[in-house]
Amino acid sequence: MSTQTTRLDLIRHGEPVGGRRFRGDAVDDPLSDIGWQQLERRLRLLEAQGMADWDVIATSPMVRCRSFAAEVADRRGLELVVDPDLREIGFGPWEGLRHAEIPERYPEEHAAFLADPVYGRPPGSEAMADFFERVTRGLERLERNHAGQKVLLMSHAIVMRAACAWVVGAPMAAIARIETEYAAFLSIRHNDRGRRLLALDNGLPDEGA
Repeated sequence: MSTQTTRLDLIRHGEPVGGRRFRGDAVDDPLSDIGWQQLERRLRLLEAQGMADWDVIATSPMVRCRSFAAEVADRRGLELVVDPDLREIGFGPWEGLRHAEIPERYPEEHAAFLADPVYGRPPGSEAMADFFERVTRGLERLERNHAGQKVLLMSHAIVMRAACAWVVGAPMAAIARIETEYAAFLSIRHNDRGRRLLALDNGLPDEGA
C-alpha cells in the first residue's frame, strides 16, 4: 500500500491597500506595505518551524495573492502555478464597498446576509454551491498534479474556509464559523488514509517575543 503523502499549505494574502472592504473576484487591490510585512513574518515563522520546504508554489490569479507567490517562487527557483478556480468568491454589486456602506445601500440584502452569510448572498453574486465546487476542483487538481509533493497555495479567506470544510466533510454552512485573518496559515495532508487538517494558525506573534 502506498504511503505517499501530499502536503498542501495555504496562506491567506496580507492586508491590501484601501483597508477592509468587500474584495472578491472583481476588485483586486495590491498588497499594502503592512500586507507584505505580514506575509514575510509568516514566511519567517514557517521557516523557523521547518515548514517552508515546498516543491511548488501555487496561487489564485488575484494580484493580492499572486504578487507574493511570484516573489517566493522567484527566490526559491520554484514552479509557479496560477489557478483561476482558486480565486476568491464573487460578491457581485458589493464588490469594493466598505462594510458600513452595505446596510445603507442594500438594507434588505444585508439583513439576509447577516442572518445567513452562506446562503443569504447578495443578488448577482456567485452562488456558494458554485464557489465550493470550483474551489474543491482546484484543490483536487493541485493534489493530483503534485502528488507526493509539498505545495504552497497563496489564497483567500473564504477559499481557506471552504478548504477546511472540504477536508473535514463539514457542510458549506460551517464556513461562516471559521475565522481566517490576514496571513493565516492552513496545512492539509493527503495520503492513503485520506485527508487530514494538520494546522490552522491565525496568529502572527510579535517578532522577538
